Amino acid sequence: MFGFAKTEMVSPEKALPGREEPMPVPPRHEVLDAPLAPPYPEGSEVAEFALGCFWGAERKFWQTPGVVSTSVGYEGGYTPNPTYEEVCTGLTGHTETVRVVYDPTQVSYDDLLRVFWEAHDPTQGMRQGNDVGTQYRSAVFYQDDTQRKAAEASRDAYQKVLTEAGYGRITTEITAATPFYFAEDYHQQYLHKVPNGYCGLGGTGLSCPIGVAPTE
Repeated sequence: MFGFAKTEMVSPEKALPGREEPMPVPPRHEVLDAPLAPPYPEGSEVAEFALGCFWGAERKFWQTPGVVSTSVGYEGGYTPNPTYEEVCTGLTGHTETVRVVYDPTQVSYDDLLRVFWEAHDPTQGMRQGNDVGTQYRSAVFYQDDTQRKAAEASRDAYQKVLTEAGYGRITTEITAATPFYFAEDYHQQYLHKVPNGYCGLGGTGLSCPIGVAPTE
């Protein structure tokens, strides 16, 4: 979109300095009428995923039953409170991320992992389709050890399916959650505001097995 896509991760020393002021956050979700920022409804839990352009990725999750709220932002990099333009330079280290707030009595973390894996091609490295750059890399940012184990088990199970279908190795990062910086207002629920807007998301068409025990 800005004529430059960086496919090598920037070092912390070369990352943009950013700023102390956080991005203003809209008070309510345009579709789900729930808060975008904490505090979230009692009993809800948080999951964070990066799977390419966050416009289409967010829509996948707000359409999932049991999801209370979604928002888009930047995670996994070094620059505090970056702007979209800064992230697009590749000099912040962030990837476009969706925060999913969900009711665990209505939808499980495993169910959200299935949505994540099946909504994109996790074997593409620093790109997703025609979107190229570190900001489009695939990642699961886990909140605790339970999420980590579930993410790793689902990755291993899906790798078997992908390998049998001729795909390469999954390049998805599975890493502890780092600060999530909310994106600008106009990015939030973008495809609700602009129904015919760009969506670069495309899965492999292969189903991800859920509930498979991790391989010893």
